[in-house]
Amino acid sequence: MGSVNLLQDTLAEQLLEIAFKSGAEAAEVYQSRSLSRPVFFEANRLKQIETSQSQGTALRLWRHGCPGLTVAYGDVDPQAMVERSLALSQLNPPETVELASQSGLSYPDLGTSVSVEMLINWGKQAIALIRDVYPDILCHGDWECDIENTRLINSQGLDSHYTDTTLSCYMSAEWVRGDDFLNVADGQTQRDQLHPEKVANQILQRLNWAKENVPSPSGRCPVLFTSKAADMLWGTVQAALNGKHILERSSPWVDRLGKPVIAPTLTLYQNPAAGPYSCPFDDEGQPTQSLIFIENGILRNFYSDRTTGQKLNSGSTGNGFRPGLSSYPTPGLFNFLIQPGDLSLLDLIKKMDNGLIIDQMLGSCSGLSGDFSINVDLGYRVENGQIIGRVKDTMVAGNAYTALKQVVELGGDADWNGSCYTPSLIVEGLSITGKNS
Repeated sequence: MGSVNLLQDTLAEQLLEIAFKSGAEAAEVYQSRSLSRPVFFEANRLKQIETSQSQGTALRLWRHGCPGLTVAYGDVDPQAMVERSLALSQLNPPETVELASQSGLSYPDLGTSVSVEMLINWGKQAIALIRDVYPDILCHGDWECDIENTRLINSQGLDSHYTDTTLSCYMSAEWVRGDDFLNVADGQTQRDQLHPEKVANQILQRLNWAKENVPSPSGRCPVLFTSKAADMLWGTVQAALNGKHILERSSPWVDRLGKPVIAPTLTLYQNPAAGPYSCPFDDEGQPTQSLIFIENGILRNFYSDRTTGQKLNSGSTGNGFRPGLSSYPTPGLFNFLIQPGDLSLLDLIKKMDNGLIIDQMLGSCSGLSGDFSINVDLGYRVENGQIIGRVKDTMVAGNAYTALKQVVELGGDADWNGSCYTPSLIVEGLSITGKNS
């Protein structure tokens, strides 16, 4: 399943032709086809193998400047789809038509597909590595190869397309010790190859740290967010950098361009060619670009789509994405990277005299406010630079903006957590509440 499939399909051209014959002055067609081959493991054994395909088409047109958007899945009747879009356009007010023109760029396919047999072998290998050390552990897993084909064509001559292949896995290990239940989870997302030994070793390390249950610290002391847990803080930052929130003046960083907003050790950026979330163009056909959002703690840029960029007088940054086929493009991120430091996770731990490590949590930041109060699902107590055991019944509260001003150490262990590439980091000044007995 490659990009040739959508190129040989004439549906997009048919929709544009019928739209113009029916009185539309502008139109675009967004097509997405996906093939997914997940392999599931349950209780240490292969449970099932699936293959799923989906196909969606979104037609957006303008007549008398009024937009109409229609979405169809599977087989499409072009005439009916155009008629629905025209009918919807009568319900909407006129707007400025913002369409990209042909850039003349050719985009290569991204990633490499692997066989179901390879996915099964990776899953079995990871489970064997864990159970060699902990034979009583129950492992569950999902190993997957996703191939997505995207094409965007419009009445301005734009015709952009590429195929995106992503490999991913998610594993959890359950350890029951009498009345004590422990669940350790980890995963990986890559373009060309997954590394089951890395996933297994990360889970084994957490299991080793959790052999003993110990009282949690309390009051205010340093908290180390692992790369898996640090993503919680970055969600608030991503929202604050959204050009739409700048226009609405709901972001606390509205008037902070060129000024420090977080710790000087932090540099945040996007890179169209980086990692499994690389992306050559956005859902408006605009080429994506490298962009530094915060440099050494100083705010440099926001991200925007075409409409938002026009209102901000900054232009699009190539960040116009559809939350779903039935949605209009809005400012969004395809990847988000935090420049890592030099210290390993173990070196970070050695720098803590008395503190808490958060690896898994229940809860998240509260939107743009950044306030959070989370239950530590998997965390560890540190004393004199050493992990002494796992903590339970522990809560941590604070504010993401304040926390990111109090980052005192940054790890060199950056990894992808969803579309966020983040290292571990140590934050001071968070409030910890836990049972000490």
